[in-house]
This record gives sequence, structure tokens and C-alpha cells, in this order.
Amino acid sequence: MMQTDDRLKGLFALDEPPARDPAFSTAVIEQVLRQRLREDVALMTAVSIVFAGVLWLVWPFLQPAIVSVSQGLAPTLGAIALAFCATMILGARPACLFGLAT
Repeated sequence: MMQTDDRLKGLFALDEPPARDPAFSTAVIEQVLRQRLREDVALMTAVSIVFAGVLWLVWPFLQPAIVSVSQGLAPTLGAIALAFCATMILGARPACLFGLAT
């Protein structure tokens, strides 16, 4: 009976998954994620530099338009900012602003 058990163990051993090393797997995953982070940072840096250059070129034409529009919107934007701050202070429950809280 021992021979049969040994032969079956040998056959079943062929189907077992290979042994895994958690430290090695962790190190490989860490290196892959570090490389992806480097690529993402490089891409974001390049895009930011390009957009900064475009903004620098367009700013002399854009600045007067922003100033003229913002003078009319200043009171409205101030009220919106105040309402937003009050909402955040009250726990993001707008009903509290009007006394409708239950």
C-alpha cells in the first residue's frame, strides 16, 4: 500500500502550484510600482511645463479679460464662498443653514 501512496503523491505533486516567496514577490511589485511612479511623475512634470509655457504666452491677452469679468462677479463669488464655508462648518448639511434640520 505504501508504494501506491508514494506513486499517488508523486502524481499529485506535479499538479501543485510552484512555491512562492512572499519577500521576492513584494520586492518585484515594489520595483514595478516605483517605475510606474517615476513615469507618472515625469509625464506630469512635462505636461505642467508645457501648460505653464502656454499660460505664460497667453497671459498678456487673458489678464485684462479676467480683470474685467472678475469686477462684476466679486460679490457673487464672495457669497458663494461664504455659503460653501458655512456648509462645511456645519458638517456638510445644508438643511442646517435654514433651520430645517431634524
